[in-house]
Amino acid sequence: MEKTLVLVKPDGVQRGLIGEIINRLERRGLKLVAAKFITVSKELAEKHYSIHKGKPFYDGLIAYILSAPVMAMVWEGPIAIDAVRQTMGATRPTEAAPGSIRHDFGLEIGRNLTHASDTVENGKKEVALWFTPEEVVTWERAIDSWVFE
Repeated sequence: MEKTLVLVKPDGVQRGLIGEIINRLERRGLKLVAAKFITVSKELAEKHYSIHKGKPFYDGLIAYILSAPVMAMVWEGPIAIDAVRQTMGATRPTEAAPGSIRHDFGLEIGRNLTHASDTVENGKKEVALWFTPEEVVTWERAIDSWVFE
């Protein structure tokens, strides 16, 4: 099973969309295996966004993720990376598919509500960055055989 990091970023938290986002991922059939509501440290923000260091928007990205609490979660399922990213929609909300979270609730790329891992490899790295192994719960849902082949 794939695991992916999902962040409800400060704009999603401030707008009260945590429950909506969790609801959509659960209805999609994905399984929540870790969650925590946190104020992001500068060190964690810099590690998470290290790929963007040196780009013109980097400082703004760091300031933004530090501006309010974040809901950090790990979701699991077959092809979880693709399923979560499809549910979130394109990075630019105006390009996101109708029915996706970013289409339904976003307008600008700088306030696009969520982050989700983009590859299996990055999913593993990001989950390990945000969560200890003890914080990720292995569990069986009664409905798993009705959701997963």
